[in-house]
Amino acid sequence: MLLWTSISVVVLALIAVGAVVVALRIDAADELPPGFPPQPAAITVDPQIRPVSAAAPEPTPAGIAAAIAQEVRAPELGEFTGQISDVLTGDVLWSDDPTIPRTPASNTKILTASAALLDLPHDKRLTTTVVAGPNGQIILTGSGDPTLSAQPTGAQTFYTDAPRIADLAEQIAKSGVAVTSVAVDTGAFTGPSFDSTWDRLDIAGGDITPIEALMTDGGRIDPLDEFSPRQAEPALAAGQALAEALGVDATVTAVTAPAGAAVIASVQSAPLETRVADMMRHSDNVLAETLGIELSVARGGPATLAGGVAAVESVLREHGFDLTGVTLADTSGLSAANRIPATLLDRLMTAASGPSQPLMRPMLDGLPVAGGTGTLADRFDPTVNPGAGWVRAKTGTLTGVSSLTGIVQTIDGRVLSFALMSGGTSPADARPALDDVAGELRKCGCR
Repeated sequence: MLLWTSISVVVLALIAVGAVVVALRIDAADELPPGFPPQPAAITVDPQIRPVSAAAPEPTPAGIAAAIAQEVRAPELGEFTGQISDVLTGDVLWSDDPTIPRTPASNTKILTASAALLDLPHDKRLTTTVVAGPNGQIILTGSGDPTLSAQPTGAQTFYTDAPRIADLAEQIAKSGVAVTSVAVDTGAFTGPSFDSTWDRLDIAGGDITPIEALMTDGGRIDPLDEFSPRQAEPALAAGQALAEALGVDATVTAVTAPAGAAVIASVQSAPLETRVADMMRHSDNVLAETLGIELSVARGGPATLAGGVAAVESVLREHGFDLTGVTLADTSGLSAANRIPATLLDRLMTAASGPSQPLMRPMLDGLPVAGGTGTLADRFDPTVNPGAGWVRAKTGTLTGVSSLTGIVQTIDGRVLSFALMSGGTSPADARPALDDVAGELRKCGCR
């Protein structure tokens, strides 16, 4: 085997050398004889975003029902409800008990994203500061931005355009302050940092961290691993990251920054719409909860988890959405106590993708692409499901619960919204069945 391997390497090397010689001879050749056509110009790419046609054939209720008749009867769907609409007209084309409140899992984030985009400036940023304390102490002060990263300068970050501890450390070094210790201030948030309906085992499981006003990389211990175990004390861990960046060897403590303390360093988060997109793409529970609190504070409410829930509900009602049957315990969907009917999820998706609520449109940018990105990257096998690349949807998964809400462009160019909710079966079985329903919508003209 070693002999054959060596021969293969030598042959490949000879081939490579020969190719280089031929290439050099071609490059050094005289100009082409008269009569030969000149070398064609390089191809240029002109990328364009082309809107779907308003004149695309409109699906009918009968066409939709016929297209998905077999898929919606799959036993893997268990207790199944749903609704499908034409986003241009807003007409409901198909439904199955859509007003029954169901456990939505992370489809709850659709409500959070909608409310944030409707009520907050899309370019809004959060600022994390370092202020001066007594006797050389500096105080890292959070404002509710979980995207602050402990990754070094130039290294990849989990969140898009994340601010960095390294930038704070550089500013502190340039300030000339002789740092003796690092403390943290989490006073921007109040109330419990962990909802009573959550399971603390989910911290080690990578789903959540205590929602404090200061943390790095969403509380992840491994900053680039989406499913990394989270920090049990994320604010202190963020302070430790700053201390290490400064080479300060002292215990990090929690304090309240003095009023009017001098600001030594600061960094800003990405704009709101970027953070909303990250939340949707990765189904990030921590971002969802902090966005809820951010919304509450902006409206003059409390900086609490419960305040975030109340703010989301208030904004949606103010914009005319019917919240009948809705019960929210959190803004992320981690709680099994949440209840949302499919009709509301579909109405929100119709509003975001249709003409009625343009402020909600950026939510679509964060929706995972079937078979391509985020939580749909490993779903919608393109060899068997025609929805791959065409369906954009928010996933939702808890034990015995699977949801899928999003949009799809039919083969005739018409955009449909859908909300599909399954319960009582294993997500491993239910998710492919949900994907099959959405895939059929792509394949059909449904007329």
